[in-house]
Amino acid sequence: MVDIDVSHNYYNYYMKEDSITNEEFNRYSRQIFIEEIGVTGQRKIKNAKVLIVGAGGLGSPVIQYLAAAGVSTIGVADFDVVELHNLNRQVIHTESNVGKLKTESAEAFVSAFNSSVNFITINEKIEPENIQSIFQDYDLIVDGSDNFTTRYLVNDTCIALDKTLVYGSIFGFEGQIAVFNYKGSKNLRNLFPEPPNPDEVPNCDKNGVLGPLPGIIGTMMAMQTLKIIADLPVTTNQLTIVDTLNWNFLKIGF
Repeated sequence: MVDIDVSHNYYNYYMKEDSITNEEFNRYSRQIFIEEIGVTGQRKIKNAKVLIVGAGGLGSPVIQYLAAAGVSTIGVADFDVVELHNLNRQVIHTESNVGKLKTESAEAFVSAFNSSVNFITINEKIEPENIQSIFQDYDLIVDGSDNFTTRYLVNDTCIALDKTLVYGSIFGFEGQIAVFNYKGSKNLRNLFPEPPNPDEVPNCDKNGVLGPLPGIIGTMMAMQTLKIIADLPVTTNQLTIVDTLNWNFLKIGF
């Protein structure tokens, strides 16, 4: 339990330094009290603009935790609708939203969860013709897409616009996460120069996924995103592979 006098002193300092209300302090105090975050880090989180590609299995926990942390502007690009089979893993969506656009369902979730977030819905498929205009106003990009065509397009556009990319993917019991193009670090093509043949790529529709896996990987992606925003140390040029069946965590440098 936090001492009341300590809390009061922190709040007075925050008010002195500008731009936070008593309600905001109460909401985010448990991360403000972390020495590595503090007042400065919370202000960076508050001012950040993050775009999430996909409001599905990976995007759901990213949306949850960035909204929980107080990221001021969250954009989500997705053109799909919520289907019943999504609900085992896409936990921001509910039965009442089946048939609705995922972006609209996500917006409703965030509005009820943290009304201070400026949530921007982008009901479009990411294409070469629109991707730069969608990406340009955001500080960093989080890729929760489910196909290699989009992943490589997102990666290449982040390189062209000099945007940091937090990358994740899942299949079965296994997930992967990496940070690309951060302060001059390497990108997806340095790891996998070309996408695989689409006919050779398994997918969740045919092979399935256990719901907590995207929760684990998506939460890790949210953590990396918040660390980047707060200027905390982030490991780059490394792919982390999480095998939840055998509970193995493998780090591969590239």
